[in-house]
Amino acid sequence: MRFLRRWIRRLIFACVLLYLCAVSAIAALRVVNPPFTMVHIQRRIESLFSPGSYQRRYTFVPLRRIDPHLQHAVIAAEDTRFFDHHGFDWKEVREVIEEGESRGASTITQQLVKNLFFTTRRSAVRKVLEASLVWPAEWILGKRRILELYINVAEWGHGVYGAEAAARHYYNTSAGRIGRARAARLAAILPDPRRRKPERMDSYAATIQARMRAMGW
Repeated sequence: MRFLRRWIRRLIFACVLLYLCAVSAIAALRVVNPPFTMVHIQRRIESLFSPGSYQRRYTFVPLRRIDPHLQHAVIAAEDTRFFDHHGFDWKEVREVIEEGESRGASTITQQLVKNLFFTTRRSAVRKVLEASLVWPAEWILGKRRILELYINVAEWGHGVYGAEAAARHYYNTSAGRIGRARAARLAAILPDPRRRKPERMDSYAATIQARMRAMGW
């Protein structure tokens, strides 16, 4: 029994230490752009056991160099109440539960935390750990930096990470010159970027543009 108590204390200490390290990393991200994320690492490891070549395309660009249409399209597609909540959209969670739908209710902040510190593998443990870092991210980073980080590290295809790489890969242009229609198409593939293609997203892209208009964009 004494051994078990000692093991539990050590486990708690390790968890607290890891949590503090993660919060410290979030604080550093106020001024430092991440050279990679855990999802980047995950995809690199997966590529070692998959046929074909893998090349990571990732260029971090300031938010001011990303077309506002793309910023708005990402918010309209992923988190329409982004500027109104504090990390968790409880209204969206309630609607999903009441409607019995299988769609997710993760906010942009939650998705950023997942990209930075976890993998795409789903588990209850990951969701709990992810949730514990959402409020520190909101408090430390603020909305503009959260959006800047997310739009730069999000997965947009096989080895394609961030708005700049996505714009170059799909449209041979920069993220700052993407335009409204193409921005909506890019945002439309975010829920499943390894399967969806912008040119096949006519219906959902139109929905995203309608949401943008409704939000005053």
